[in-house]
Amino acid sequence: VQVMEFGGGLVQSGGSLRLSCQVSGVISNAPVVAWYRRTSGDQRDFVALIDSSGGDDTDYADSVKGRFTISRDRVRNTVVLQMNDLKPEDTGRYYCNVVPPLNDVWGRGTQVTVSL
Repeated sequence: VQVMEFGGGLVQSGGSLRLSCQVSGVISNAPVVAWYRRTSGDQRDFVALIDSSGGDDTDYADSVKGRFTISRDRVRNTVVLQMNDLKPEDTGRYYCNVVPPLNDVWGRGTQVTVSL
């Protein structure tokens, strides 16, 4: 197991959640790690990434810009996704993986449910 996601839950619209991804093995040294989410079907969509190859550059899906913040703690080997002003359309199962994602890295994810 190279990734384990935590922190999901049920929250009302406008609320916040903080997701954590515990990384290990080769993933802990990967320069670019991202959060993805599956809202329906089998596809996991990109949410946010952090690129630690230089500084900690970040990028976000347009739908979450200004609301979500990704960060990385090298000491604790975690990648955190702070989610604020959550909307019902943010509901889904959230996963972390490298970029591009590797099939044998997918963890179980953590469920986020945002109610009206």
